[in-house]
Amino acid sequence: MMSDSPVVGVVGADADAVVAAVESAGGRATAGTAKRVVDESEAVVAVGEPALLAVARTGTDDPVLPVAAGASVRSVPREAVATGVADLVAGDYERAPHPLVDVRVGDRTRATALFDLMLVSAEPAQISEYAVERADDRVARFRADGVVVATPAGSSGYASDAGGPVLAPETDAVAVVPVAPFETDIDHWVLPPEGLSVSVERDETAVHLLADDRVVGPVEPHEPVRVTPAGSIAVAVVATGRSPFPPA
Repeated sequence: MMSDSPVVGVVGADADAVVAAVESAGGRATAGTAKRVVDESEAVVAVGEPALLAVARTGTDDPVLPVAAGASVRSVPREAVATGVADLVAGDYERAPHPLVDVRVGDRTRATALFDLMLVSAEPAQISEYAVERADDRVARFRADGVVVATPAGSSGYASDAGGPVLAPETDAVAVVPVAPFETDIDHWVLPPEGLSVSVERDETAVHLLADDRVVGPVEPHEPVRVTPAGSIAVAVVATGRSPFPPA
């Protein structure tokens, strides 16, 4: 429960308008980098997708109100900022956990993702061979430009564009979707993230790992990219937040 005059952190572009909305609603605002405002705040407003990702990577337990952060979360449109922020300051919201996943390449590389991670050929339209495994079971092996592993928050983004399902925010699973597969009737899979790994079985070009908006680094053939649950970010769902499901 927040205090009567909560400190609300603001991260992202156009912070001045959000700061004014916080103060107009009776809160105290602080604007700056994700790490700084998370340390100083009881709640956070993340303006834009890059700001939301930066806040998620801090591991904060505070409620986060996304503004103009895309269709992947219940984001408040810019024109409704004043109303959405007023609801946040008043405590008139619900907390909706959105899972995060950790990804590790061997013992040398680690990243955290809110939306998705992807193995993809460094050169466009270059096919490599990929494998998907869970625990001791081989789920699939296929040739494609890449493979994307999407959380529920990310399933309406690139994974959906590649033919995957859109998962409800509360789903305890990820969508695993081949990118431009060589075979036209290839499956996609909805799997628990625990014990999941993907790998490059045969590369015809360099393959990179991406996590959300960042290139993490190269992946060598037969080097497992392991996925594990990494907690969640608490999205503050207010009345003006848009549905995470794409419009018909």
